[in-house]
Formats: sequence, C-alpha cells, structure tokens
Amino acid sequence: MTQIAPTPPLVLTFSATDPSGGAGLQADLLTLSSIGCHALTVVTGITVQDTVGVDAVLALEADWVDEQARAVLEDMQVAAFKLGMLASVENVAVIAEIVADYPDVPLLIDPILSSGRGDELSSDDIQDAMIELLFPQATLITPNSLEARRLAFSDDSEEDEENATLDECAARLLEMGCEYVLITGTHERGPEVINTLYGNNGLARAYSWERLPGSYHGSGCTLTSAIAACLAHGLSMEEAVAEAQEFTWQTLKAGFRPGMGQYIPDRMFWAREEDEGAGDESQA
Repeated sequence: MTQIAPTPPLVLTFSATDPSGGAGLQADLLTLSSIGCHALTVVTGITVQDTVGVDAVLALEADWVDEQARAVLEDMQVAAFKLGMLASVENVAVIAEIVADYPDVPLLIDPILSSGRGDELSSDDIQDAMIELLFPQATLITPNSLEARRLAFSDDSEEDEENATLDECAARLLEMGCEYVLITGTHERGPEVINTLYGNNGLARAYSWERLPGSYHGSGCTLTSAIAACLAHGLSMEEAVAEAQEFTWQTLKAGFRPGMGQYIPDRMFWAREEDEGAGDESQA
C-alpha cells in the first residue's frame, strides 16, 4: 500500500505579482518552497516592473482578494500568514477581517512603502489603514530603517522623522500593537548591516551581517517569507529570525543580475551548490 507523504507546513501569503520574479508573490513562493513549506498565494495586485523599478500597479478588487483567501482557508490549515504589497485601502480592510478570524496563526507583515528605485507603492491612506487595522494584529513587522521612521512618525514633521533613532521608532511601532519589530539596517551607513529585533521588553537582539556590494530586488520579501517559513516549522521567534537572516544573507551572496537593474537573491542557492559539487565529482 502506497503511503501518503506528510503535508509540509502551509504558509498563506498576500501580495502583488512581480513579472521579473525578484519580489512580490514570486519571491514569497520561491522562498517558502526553498525552506520546505507549501505556499498558498493570494494576489492583491498586478505590477508592471523589472529589476530597475516599478512602472504601474493594478490593485485587485477586494472581493477577489477575500474570495481567494477564504477558498483556501476553508480547505486547508495554515501555519502562518505573510503580508507584502496590499495595493489598496480596501484590500487592507478585507485582509484585516480575514486574519482576525485566525488569531492563533502568526501574522508577519513586510510593510512595503516604495521600490528600490524609490517608486511609491503605498499611499498615506494605505499606510494609515495598515497601522490602524493590521499592526495591532501583527506578530512581527519587518520594516527597513526608512520605512520604520516613516511609519512610526507618520503624524510628525519630516525633521522628527529624519532625526529619530531606531530605538524610538521601534518603541512607537510596538505601541501600535505589534508583538515584535525587526528593523533592517541596509539603508543605514556602516561597513556592516545591523538588523535589530525588538519585543515587548524593548531590544531583544541585534544581528550584524557583512555588507555585500550592489543592491537587491526582493530582499525584504525574502527575509519576511523566510521568517514565516521558520515559524511554520515550529521555531521560536528569535530562532526563526536568526535562521531566516542566515538564509537571506546566503541568497544575497549568491545573487545574480539578469537585467539592467538590481541583483535578484538566489533563493535556490543550495541546489546550485549541490549541482556544482556533483559536477566537480564527475570530473575527478
């Protein structure tokens, strides 16, 4: 009698598509698969973009977002939710209702506000809706330092935003209801990238990583999806954050530049390393 293989952990991701395969749903799918999860994907929008930047975004109607998610959630049990680019206030509202029905499922949010080129991907209204409706439900949010300042000081002056320390940003974001905040330091100066995890007791841990040359398309999507995958496998938050950063750094180190813009993280770096090793053995 043929045995049925065990089901891998299921992670449901909400995001927009990226035809370049660098970010968005495609990045989530590749990352989750690479770490041994099965990705369930809900499309929130369709983008026109390449490795250089984002030229256009078409938000999907909220009813379609709701029906996609409800269909899979009524059929399967998920281990984590991951949110990326949500594309409209209406989508934020309907996703907030969906995840509220599953309070025991970890909710991870990558609050995408702009592209690497600086294209605006989230209006002030979308930002405010995320803060009001999603952050109070979030297990973890993963802003970069620029996003952290913008989100934490959205009601303050630009001078306050620019001069704010990351500790101050984290404190404000935690006050909005998030359980954990991981602020990534790629946009800060220094020979190393410092990523900092904050919890209800303040600073939980700082992680230092060698700064790699070049810029990368989809690194934030990769990191948040990797954390979601690690949590889905049963790791604690600190364990998941540490493992996911190691995975993400390796994808960046192995990154490739298929176009005229940014590098793309290689989420399947481990498979190509095995292929190279097999090739070396065959030539021995």
